[in-house]
Amino acid sequence: MTLGTVLALLGAAVATIFAGIGSARGVGMACEVGMGVLAEDSSKFGKMLVLELLPGTQGLYGFIVSFIVLTKIGVFGGSADIATWQGGMILAACLPIAIGGLMSGIAQGKAAVAGISLFAKDDSAFPKALVSITLVEIYALLAFLISFLTVILL
Repeated sequence: MTLGTVLALLGAAVATIFAGIGSARGVGMACEVGMGVLAEDSSKFGKMLVLELLPGTQGLYGFIVSFIVLTKIGVFGGSADIATWQGGMILAACLPIAIGGLMSGIAQGKAAVAGISLFAKDDSAFPKALVSITLVEIYALLAFLISFLTVILL
């Protein structure tokens, strides 16, 4: 196995791990608050679930980038040996979703906590809460797109 392959594998791992941590933290925070709301009014489960799940997308984005990296370097079939410069470039390409996923997952979790609290007090506020939480998603998507496109184009 070449140094390039190791660097690319490190990039895939970093994308999955850090974006996953962001999502786990964000979803965890939202679920903590959501369970309290559901203890008071279980009829809100469906909408509450949507608000709780939104911070989970970052982990999915990191997983997709990692899967593309693994496919690109031949882990699932073919040669897994790539040049050092290519591995370094792939590692660098994974950083936007790794860092962006970590930060936006946590930030989106905080937004979800606020949105869930708003929805708990006023059922009609669900669309406002959803839009506010989704605003953070834009930055996760931007990080994902940069990593995704860069890995594909390398």
